[in-house]
Amino acid sequence: MENTNVQEVKMPITYDDLKKSLVDSGRPYDFAMIDRAYALAEKAHGEQRRRSGEPYICHPLSVAQILVELGMDSESIAAALMHDVAEDTPVTVAEIKQKFGPEVALLVDGVTKLTQIKFSNVEDRQAENLRKMLLAMSQDVRVMIIKLCDRLHNMRTGDAWPEQKRRDKALETMEVYAPIAHRLGISNIKEELEDRSLHYLDPVGYETIRDLLNKHGDEFLHQVCHTIARHLSENGIQKATIRHRVKSIYGIYRKMYMQNKDFEEIYDIYAVRIILDNVPECYTALGLIHDMYHPLPNRFKDYISTPKPNGYQSLHTTVIGREAIPFEVQIRTWDMDRMAEYGIAAHWKYKAGITGSNDKLDERLAWVRQLLESQRSSADATDLLSDIKSDLLPEEVFAFTPRGDVINLPAGATAIDFAYAIHSAVGNRMIGAKVNNRIVPIDHKVQTGEIIEIITGSENRGPSRDWLNIVKTSEAKNKIRNWFKKERREENIQEGRDALEREMRRNLMTLTDEQHDVFMEALARRNRCNSVEEMYAAIGYGGLQISRMLPKLKEEYTKLQATEPKPVTVELKRMHSSDGVIVEGIDNCPIKFAKCCSPLPGDEIIGFVTRGFGVSIHKRDCANARESMRHPENADRWVHAYWDEAEKENYKATLDIVCMDRANLVSDVALALGDMRVPIYSLTARAAEQGRARMGVTVGITNTEHLNSVVARLKKIKDVVSVTRN
Repeated sequence: MENTNVQEVKMPITYDDLKKSLVDSGRPYDFAMIDRAYALAEKAHGEQRRRSGEPYICHPLSVAQILVELGMDSESIAAALMHDVAEDTPVTVAEIKQKFGPEVALLVDGVTKLTQIKFSNVEDRQAENLRKMLLAMSQDVRVMIIKLCDRLHNMRTGDAWPEQKRRDKALETMEVYAPIAHRLGISNIKEELEDRSLHYLDPVGYETIRDLLNKHGDEFLHQVCHTIARHLSENGIQKATIRHRVKSIYGIYRKMYMQNKDFEEIYDIYAVRIILDNVPECYTALGLIHDMYHPLPNRFKDYISTPKPNGYQSLHTTVIGREAIPFEVQIRTWDMDRMAEYGIAAHWKYKAGITGSNDKLDERLAWVRQLLESQRSSADATDLLSDIKSDLLPEEVFAFTPRGDVINLPAGATAIDFAYAIHSAVGNRMIGAKVNNRIVPIDHKVQTGEIIEIITGSENRGPSRDWLNIVKTSEAKNKIRNWFKKERREENIQEGRDALEREMRRNLMTLTDEQHDVFMEALARRNRCNSVEEMYAAIGYGGLQISRMLPKLKEEYTKLQATEPKPVTVELKRMHSSDGVIVEGIDNCPIKFAKCCSPLPGDEIIGFVTRGFGVSIHKRDCANARESMRHPENADRWVHAYWDEAEKENYKATLDIVCMDRANLVSDVALALGDMRVPIYSLTARAAEQGRARMGVTVGITNTEHLNSVVARLKKIKDVVSVTRN
């Protein structure tokens, strides 16, 4: 796109000019509806004139003309012609709805509401109007596109405004309308809005940059385009369309005045755009460009594989030729070019025959709904405006290392992301961070302009697994996982095994030793791992997520259960209890509790008649019990057993406690159990990896409900991570 000369003066547009543009576009417009919309607008505005002296109808005609250039639909054109009617004339929205239907009326009403908002002087009473803008936009984004075109034409004719109004409108445009155009991906409108705003806000800076651009002319770009076209053709790419553009004045202004760069230090002032038929050709062309010219390091960006949040896709590389003038090369397909030029408006321009575009449209507008949701509880309009200006629209933050290197991160990234963006070794050794010389938590969210120093520890130090839940960038997550994958294989296997067993216990899945190996091997194969150990390791370093494995796990376990034999037992009347347990058919027999599963009151139990030692009590889901039931010779030795609720006595239960290692932790656990009057039979503690400790404590409890209250109390102790029943 060529730079816009904001002082250009055109003859007032007529309806004939607009109709010619509609016909020339070749799109199937509803000319009858547009004719009626123009007739209503012309009659309603009558003799009204703009501040510049031209008939008022020229303004809606000009807005409609910009919409035609964007390729918008008939309803948008009709609404643009009538967008000031409801506000400035006696015609009502209800009348428009009656004559043109609800769709056009919604667009006119939405644009009218937007016109009432004064962004530069936001007060609390206007909070509802701001929300109406976003609500109208979330219901139909065409409202905002029409409003952007309305603002663009007003800025083109802004010389007629008084000096202060010009500055106010320019500031409002720069703060709200241009960023929204950027978020909608309509780059032409965004750049022109910024350039025209800058012309009013800093005329001296604007003229300085325009003069610098005029000195350097287009001859250089014409020559480069010709050379590239010839080279591509010689190498088999015949159908390349090559264009060139000069960076917008405001884009250069930002780099010169906000990043303190000289004109010669800006590498993307000149750009050549190569448009091709498909993606493979784009990457082929990139290689040919790097053969022809010397690419500048760290200036290559692949927005095809990783599109920008507003949907923009392209390959960008900056190269330098024999003339020693750097220039940017953008390589994209025709679809990508349409999206870059028209953004969300491309949905209407090319929607004929395209399916599924509504889903993409919803994705593109998700940020509007998120903003509405986050602001629902706030009555302060300034919060909403602040979000539009700062939180919502900048998609990236720029922070500095103490040496002055710029690190570019997505909004919401943390100090850990910053460390890994510098180098994986810095992230792996990170123990803390300073922002502007002040210590901050490692999950500190990076803000633009901060100077961040990463504090590192010893070389053999590594990241914490918890960081995977903190970091925002995929780069940091991958580097953390890779470290665990390479450096902690044995630990990963153990961590993965423990995690999987915990999940199986949580879902009441038990396996015998025989079943276990076969089951795990099948599970590893289903998760595309070469061995069970490889699967455990993948779970340990985060490559496999248990939550995603769970459906397969349950499916396999259900199949296994279907083949399990049921215990053969005889229904007999209940007898007296021994040691708090009633065994059917046997009165006051010796009872012992199986050590393999340590049943507690509240657990479902079953009894096994031993030879000479009374009845052994197991949990019903005990792996050993299930295995014994498989053998026919043991079938008649299994008997029903129940807890005697009248009996109150202590049963032993062993708990595994994982905690962060610190002084006095053992005494804190003992004190907590003492406060609950729980007897302690044994207590062991040992150090573990990553600054953690493991404790095993055997306590006396009365039933599972009592046990649950003990576990809940232990979890409240500071630095205790988890408490599980062994």
